[in-house]
Amino acid sequence: MVVAFAASHSLLSRLSQLWAYVTLGATSIITEEAAPVVGGFAAHQGHLHAVRAAMACALGSWAADVVLYSLGRWRALHVAARWPRLHRPMARLLGAVQRHPWRASVAVRFAYGARLLLPITCGAARIPFVGYAIGSGVSAWVWSGLFTALGWMFGQTAVVVIGHVRRHEDMIAVGIVMTMAILVWIVARRNEGHVPEEIDLETFRHSGDASRGEGRDRLKGSER
Repeated sequence: MVVAFAASHSLLSRLSQLWAYVTLGATSIITEEAAPVVGGFAAHQGHLHAVRAAMACALGSWAADVVLYSLGRWRALHVAARWPRLHRPMARLLGAVQRHPWRASVAVRFAYGARLLLPITCGAARIPFVGYAIGSGVSAWVWSGLFTALGWMFGQTAVVVIGHVRRHEDMIAVGIVMTMAILVWIVARRNEGHVPEEIDLETFRHSGDASRGEGRDRLKGSER
């Protein structure tokens, strides 16, 4: 009976960990950097494995970027029509993406202010899927590994500063999520509109107030 209980407890523990990895991966596109940072912190506390947590966040964010790419490739006009506010930034991004398709693919996880729009625009620009999948995959793995390591280091720092972290780990995790959400929002707001410049790595020259019809024509051409 003791052996059966121990085996059952081990199975429940493994299922609990598996669910934690699935949750990290599934929410990484919504919680952004908070997911890998929390994963790294949980790994430091012994709840998860650091590499597996990073893998879960990388796979989840990469899958979401591929879905957004597919949306842009086949439904760019519908997206622009459904959300008119996205029409102009998509038209601006389109030129930079067409000039530097590989650079745009690698930038998807670090394009603060255009994280959802850049993958859609990559699809609208008809970047070859294989190239985009590789580039966005590299971006997802680097992004996830970097912030998981940051979460691990945060856990180490918390141990030094607080001591008995396990008494406060739930509050710390909530604090991490809130802090990362605020920081990402601030950076995204500041960087919004500058992504084309960053992809070009040169001064982005405005062509004046392009008409909505011209932008729509470019999106139409990307869907053909």
